[in-house]
Amino acid sequence: MKLSTRLTIVAAVAAIALAPPAFAALKVGTQAPDFTAPAYLAGQPFTFNLTAALKKGPVVVYFFPAPHTSGCNIEAHLFSQAIDQFKALHATVIGVSAGHLSQLAAFSKEADHCSGKFPVAADKGAKIAKAYDATLFFRPGWSNRTSYVIAPSGKIAFVYSSLSPTKHVQETLDAVKALEKSQAARPRTASKQP
Repeated sequence: MKLSTRLTIVAAVAAIALAPPAFAALKVGTQAPDFTAPAYLAGQPFTFNLTAALKKGPVVVYFFPAPHTSGCNIEAHLFSQAIDQFKALHATVIGVSAGHLSQLAAFSKEADHCSGKFPVAADKGAKIAKAYDATLFFRPGWSNRTSYVIAPSGKIAFVYSSLSPTKHVQETLDAVKALEKSQAARPRTASKQP
């Protein structure tokens, strides 16, 4: 291997290692920014609307840098394996990316990735990621790896940021379960009959 190639690899690894961790500025309890975006489910295009999805239950919005990259491939596959658990809790999962947008349709249906089990949305110009303060520090035009659980009220119930893809699914699934428990524990008011 040439010295220049080795130095380039070392510099890239150092930049990633020294980069600040992914950071989500939106705090639990704040109103989640509403969005509508072009999306794909099993390769088929449709328009995803957060407000409409929240009418069905909580929504997991997970930002990822780009399809067909190693960490994003792992994360999508883990979400596809756990999707039935999210659905059992009436939760919708949507992946959102600003990178390699032309590859999202294929990514959404490939068995090694989303497996056609949940949608991914195109975030051209990282506008949604910026609203959620989920842009990649060293590549601002792309989203970082941040996952949000949004309660049906539209409030952020949970935030998890880590460049490592391995814990996002379990962290958000645990948060959706906790949200379900807290909503079930709330006292219900009986309506009075006239």
